Amino acid sequence: MKVRAILFDMDGVLIDSEELMAKSGILALREFGVEASASDFLPFVGRGEDKYIGGVAEKHGVRYDTAMKDRAYDYYGQMVKAEATVPEDTLPTLKALHARGIKMAICSSADRVKVRYNLRAIGADESLFGAIVTGSDVERKKPAPDIYLKGASLLGEQPEDCLVVEDAPSGLQAAHAGGIRAAGIASSFSAQELTQQADPEYLINTLSELLELL
Repeated sequence: MKVRAILFDMDGVLIDSEELMAKSGILALREFGVEASASDFLPFVGRGEDKYIGGVAEKHGVRYDTAMKDRAYDYYGQMVKAEATVPEDTLPTLKALHARGIKMAICSSADRVKVRYNLRAIGADESLFGAIVTGSDVERKKPAPDIYLKGASLLGEQPEDCLVVEDAPSGLQAAHAGGIRAAGIASSFSAQELTQQADPEYLINTLSELLELL
């Protein structure tokens, strides 16, 4: 497979943080009178924290306030270094791709503050990436293709020359909506779930498999 650029989702792809984000959301929403469970967040994975936190609040009959998200980020920032799992092949794979001259962008539905928390936990310098696009940079969130189309544009590449790496069906659907090939990584969802819901062109279990795929 030949690609000129890779567009990475972040949570569940570069760092295994979904469990920690759910924990942060539970703690934050409790302060607003919502007793949530981890399973409440699953339908909103990959759709940005306004939907991730807000969807659960509204499910429990409480109107969403952005202060809920801010508190969740506060908790997340305090815990990410110690509690999130960074796969050991994440940083070596990113450096290997960079050394090959493949352009890279982060296209995360999360806000920039969370992206930076994650990059520090990974130990990855922002200079590895030609662009960082966050949920606040686009009007329509995944499964709309906007975030990936913007990432490709900022890298100066056509969508058909890019590859999206995603862990969530909504992100894979976003890639396809933008005419971009996608690799699903079976971390937050099983390979079967990714195939049934989004049918990615490629399936991988670890990030380092990209090096063989390319």
